[in-house]
Amino acid sequence: MNHWLIFPILIPILAALVIPLFAGKDLALQRGISLTASLATMFAGLWMLRLAAGGEMFTYALGNWPAPFGIVLVLDGLSAVLVALTGVIGLFALLYAMQGTDEKGPFFHVLFQMQIAGICGAFLTGDLFNLFVFFEILLLASYNLLVFSGGEKRLRAGVHYVILNLIGSGLFLLAVGTLYGVTGTLNMAHMAVRVSELGASETALVQASALLLIVVFALKAAMLPLYLWLPNVYSSATAPVAALFSVLTKVGVYAILRTSTLIFGAEAGVAADLLKPYLMPLALLTLVLGWIGAMGSHKLRKMLGYMIIASLGLMMASMGLFTTAGISAGIYYMLHSTVVMALMFLLVDLIARQRGPVDDALVVGWTPTQGSMLGVLFFGAVIAAAGLPPLSGFIGKMLILQAAIDQPNGFWMWAIVLITSLIALVALSRAGSLVFFKTDDVPPGESAGRASLGDFLPVVGLLVCIALFTAYSGPVTEFTNMTAAQLLEPSFYITNVLGR
Repeated sequence: MNHWLIFPILIPILAALVIPLFAGKDLALQRGISLTASLATMFAGLWMLRLAAGGEMFTYALGNWPAPFGIVLVLDGLSAVLVALTGVIGLFALLYAMQGTDEKGPFFHVLFQMQIAGICGAFLTGDLFNLFVFFEILLLASYNLLVFSGGEKRLRAGVHYVILNLIGSGLFLLAVGTLYGVTGTLNMAHMAVRVSELGASETALVQASALLLIVVFALKAAMLPLYLWLPNVYSSATAPVAALFSVLTKVGVYAILRTSTLIFGAEAGVAADLLKPYLMPLALLTLVLGWIGAMGSHKLRKMLGYMIIASLGLMMASMGLFTTAGISAGIYYMLHSTVVMALMFLLVDLIARQRGPVDDALVVGWTPTQGSMLGVLFFGAVIAAAGLPPLSGFIGKMLILQAAIDQPNGFWMWAIVLITSLIALVALSRAGSLVFFKTDDVPPGESAGRASLGDFLPVVGLLVCIALFTAYSGPVTEFTNMTAAQLLEPSFYITNVLGR
């Protein structure tokens, strides 16, 4: 029995239970427990990543009830790399929060750990209903983290976020219930087998429920036309929460990729390749509108929200090729962009705190006290975010363009990626110019403040992760190639889960 598979879920849940029971209002003890749990979760994720790199798939049947009758956790290349990514981002976000964000209200660390548990559970679960359960866990935690430090702006964004996701949850249950009624199972591997065996009489129900599922996942991933909620929500959150939220949208991406290759893939009979005609066009439009939104933003944090949308569009366009090279490149870019956006949210918060009353507004503000240090970090982050050489963003874009060369929509992919890369460079250069060059002196008697070493540590750590990701792009690409091949071979997943 692979009991260790439950560690990335169990560790943060135990921490969330222990903190209120034993730490009470002792913030130092809360931080110690939360940091220990985050370190353990990260190391568990990295260990799982190492195991998955061998090309094997691991399963864990809770209560020793075999699939498809019991709950099963599944670890393959895709789930392993995303659990590891969650652990890394979670650790750096927590380190930043411990510099003062967690002092703004009670239960921050409880909510933070529950968010980690929900995200990891969504990546590891092997059945649709438990995917819904983990969605609700991570969303419940995210609602509270969003409004954690109070304020009308955060409350308004939180209400919109709650309403949209309640609608999404209702549609999710409707789709899952319909699929269960047609196939008689909730296990994804078993459902893939049953869907491929369905006759023409069930076509309408299966296709309708499948499209409904994709709509829900597109809402979670913030794809066109369901992306308008993201910039306001992410720009309203505190910096460490927004950094952790950079992983949140990847749950939607994961769900789209998993279901469209396993349950509704090429061998799905009446539901075969249901998403294939729509995914790339929608993704490319998401990419374009994301960068247009970033270009037109008047605040740095809102610009970052649109940048997340644009990065989602690019990775989903690559995955929408439904080839090994396309999916591999999309996964590579997903890993890169998640780290970059987490870095940007933390860095922009440091910059905004030193610009005086204008905060993150893209207008003339005070000269940042630590402008040289912040400028160097911002320059490195911009190179990564815009996809310029030599960092991993450039490698990711080259892999995506290379994968699209021989594809029917390859011309449009090349044209849109190159044009949006230019828009990205202009938008980020404009922002950097306003923040670091078009500045006013700090008025006499005023202080712009300074960031501590503890504030800078998570930012530098994430930038180092990008550098390592670039230096080891060869092994990373080998891993993503293996993961893409696993996804395009549904029988590999089915055989390992069902044992047949």
